[in-house]
Amino acid sequence: MTESVRRDGRPFIKMHGLRNHFVIVDVRNDAWSPAVEEIVRICDVQTGVGADQLILIEQADSALAFMRILNTDGREAEACGNATRCVAWLLLEETGSDSVLLETRAGVLRCDRAGDQQVRCEMGKVSMDWQRIPLAAAEDTLHLGIGAGELQDPAAVNVGNPHAVFFVDDLDAIDIRTLGPVIQQNPVFPQQANVGIAQLLNNDRIRLVVFERGAGLTMACGSGACAAVFAARARGLTTAAQVTVSLPGGDVQIEIRDDDVAVMTGPVAFSFAGMLYEP
Repeated sequence: MTESVRRDGRPFIKMHGLRNHFVIVDVRNDAWSPAVEEIVRICDVQTGVGADQLILIEQADSALAFMRILNTDGREAEACGNATRCVAWLLLEETGSDSVLLETRAGVLRCDRAGDQQVRCEMGKVSMDWQRIPLAAAEDTLHLGIGAGELQDPAAVNVGNPHAVFFVDDLDAIDIRTLGPVIQQNPVFPQQANVGIAQLLNNDRIRLVVFERGAGLTMACGSGACAAVFAARARGLTTAAQVTVSLPGGDVQIEIRDDDVAVMTGPVAFSFAGMLYEP
């Protein structure tokens, strides 16, 4: 197994979903396990390509491919909705089909074409079970008794990865860059959490920003959008089965099915392709 980027270069594709951007490397025929410092360098726009996450497309037994998600700090993440759409689009183009199965740490996800560079992805079953999130101990996940500053009373949700969702009246009044890390590192979250701040605009539209684990404040977070809609429905703040979530980078449509599976539809975009080299 190759432990570093080869001197003759390793091909990559740069894509983004609502300006949540990724360096994607297909390693199905050339296995690669980048070191932490290598991941950090590649994702840093000052030293590498620049990305919110490094994505590896690997061999899979029960799907067309396995998607490995590596945060900018080198840690592996379980789920990423925007990256799922981007990788699914590449696989749909590769196969010429209208549907593919993509394996992730959150499970095997079905992904379908939904229009011109639009992808619809099943994001798996959403849960508010404290052990699945996970929390350090049994808590009321609908009203988790933690907070920081103006952020109080979140809902804790698992969408393959852990989320704390806060509902506020005025999103612009919240300093998420300051408060997000405080919530994220609360001991109640042994694996930390993505921190979402949501403002309900009407019954079928939510405005959302997310401070992500290992990436900080991003332009869009697909799993965070699923978590926000699920939490809003659980609290009775919306009755809509399908909700448009407006993120800084644009909109995604989230459907929560009767079996608690979240389905996300949104755009993907190709930025450029290149080669990764050793420094």
